[in-house]
Amino acid sequence: MNVTYISLDGHIEVEKYRYVYFVLMFTVYILIMSSSAMVVYLIMIHKNLHEPMYIFIAALLINSMLFSTTVYPKLLIDVLSEKQIITFPVCLLQSFLFYSLSGSEFLLLAAMAYDRYVSICKPLQYPTIMRKTKVSIFLFLAWLVPACHIFVAIIIFTHLKLCNFSLRGIYCNNSINRLFCVFSRAVMIYGIVVLFNMSLLPLFFILFTYTMILLVAYRSCGEVRKKAAQTCLPHLFVIINYSSLVTSDVIVVRLESDISKTVRFLMTMQVIICSPLFNPIIYGLKMKEIYKHLRRLCYHARGS
Repeated sequence: MNVTYISLDGHIEVEKYRYVYFVLMFTVYILIMSSSAMVVYLIMIHKNLHEPMYIFIAALLINSMLFSTTVYPKLLIDVLSEKQIITFPVCLLQSFLFYSLSGSEFLLLAAMAYDRYVSICKPLQYPTIMRKTKVSIFLFLAWLVPACHIFVAIIIFTHLKLCNFSLRGIYCNNSINRLFCVFSRAVMIYGIVVLFNMSLLPLFFILFTYTMILLVAYRSCGEVRKKAAQTCLPHLFVIINYSSLVTSDVIVVRLESDISKTVRFLMTMQVIICSPLFNPIIYGLKMKEIYKHLRRLCYHARGS
């Protein structure tokens, strides 16, 4: 059975800095996994955090952990290897997980925005609107819908012929389009549809809900404004950060021949480091209830 290998040519001077890369990437991966797991653990064990807002935060952090695991273990193997290669089926799998989980991040952020909208704009109706069943449906759809969208694209890719076996990246992303012999207009159009459904549409929805929240907060008393600021600002920061990183990923793929290899490498690393690493820090330090339990946990750990 013939196995098709794709070389990952986005690395910079791996032979010279392989152990530096390994230590840095391994440290970042451990920080992402441990900090996210700690916040998820706190949400799980404390009953006062079993509210939709915190459940969505836990789901977002689990999604970040899955996303990081899609990229980092293979990266760590690559920097220690003589050749940075990946089989074509594994490359498709990594691309599927990368974009499926990226889409899930946007949908989870949209669900969180809706939760904050109901909490601040319709506080009396909140318990009846945000029932456990609805939260479960939102979580299920947040992971299912992007997976279905991306799976269709992957099925199309499996039927296309390869003419190029070198990928200008350090993992398999949208650059795999450049590996095929024939540029498929249908794939390009479908990619635009997926981009719109999985990122732009949720982003428009988020902007709409936060506009409504700002209007209600502006017209309300100081207590409502304080609540809006405490719960919405961390979400807004995460949304702005993640949107800029997704834009960066699109720019890297579209302009890969026009930007230097070093700039491309740094932009790519930014995509896989910033959001997964900052999310648990933002929610752990900026969400009052989570920070309270985190501080207590650290105090007990220090005391023992």
